[in-house]
Amino acid sequence: MSSGMLQAALAYAMWGLFPLYFHLVSAAGPLEIVLHRALWSLVFVLAVLAVLRRWTWLRDVVRHPRTLATFATSALLLSTNWLVYVWAVNNERVVEASLGYFITPLINVLLGYFVLKERPRRGQWYALAIAAAGVLWLTHVAGSLPWVGLILAGTFGIYGLIRKTAPLGALEGLALETLLLAPLAAGLLAWRTAHAGSVVWGDPALLGLLALAGPLTALPLLLFAAGARRIPMATLGLLQYIGPTIQFALGVWLFHEPFAGARLAGFVLIWLALVIYTAEGWVSLRRRDS
Repeated sequence: MSSGMLQAALAYAMWGLFPLYFHLVSAAGPLEIVLHRALWSLVFVLAVLAVLRRWTWLRDVVRHPRTLATFATSALLLSTNWLVYVWAVNNERVVEASLGYFITPLINVLLGYFVLKERPRRGQWYALAIAAAGVLWLTHVAGSLPWVGLILAGTFGIYGLIRKTAPLGALEGLALETLLLAPLAAGLLAWRTAHAGSVVWGDPALLGLLALAGPLTALPLLLFAAGARRIPMATLGLLQYIGPTIQFALGVWLFHEPFAGARLAGFVLIWLALVIYTAEGWVSLRRRDS
């Protein structure tokens, strides 16, 4: 339990600092960043597997189409989450991206209810209702749904659920996801380079920074997947606040994104929902331990 909490907390802290990295490589554009991210992540995890000599699991996976389908789904969710997040950072929407990760714990409650047949407690329902009011208010203020935050929350919440219940371990699961993504990523990268050109290949420094996407992507995902398998979804949801809090601080105070007035009111509702959710979870744990 304690090792799982530490692993998940480190993963969320690393994700919270990701806007700094994506600003450094923004010249490549969101799509190319994601394609390089998928390929360099594969290189990194294959190197780790080679050092550990852990290949036997591949034989078993090939014999189980259901496992392949499960990880194809998680790979699709992961790549969608990557693309939307990188686009948001490169278009000065870090604060809106942080909204997605603020509401992910509440998405976890809904997934637990509909998929795992868990029973949300009364306080959790109150938190969900207040968070929904916050999203509706932000929609009213902006004139459209905060789609960046909602897509990030939905894709990552479902990804976390799949990885929590999937049969493979953290390293093997990430290796399979990147193996499934690699042909598509390599094909798109080759097509884009041939038809639209690329600033990456003529800039060794930028290429080197993109190569760092391998370990920078794989390490927090491995930590997250390992932690998610050791701790309850509710605890995972509480630790989730680390990442968006760091992102939000970067968006407001470092990147100076607009955040005041009516928009602030919507976030206050979200934060109130999270306070209720956290307090209710803490009281429930105390009662269970007593």
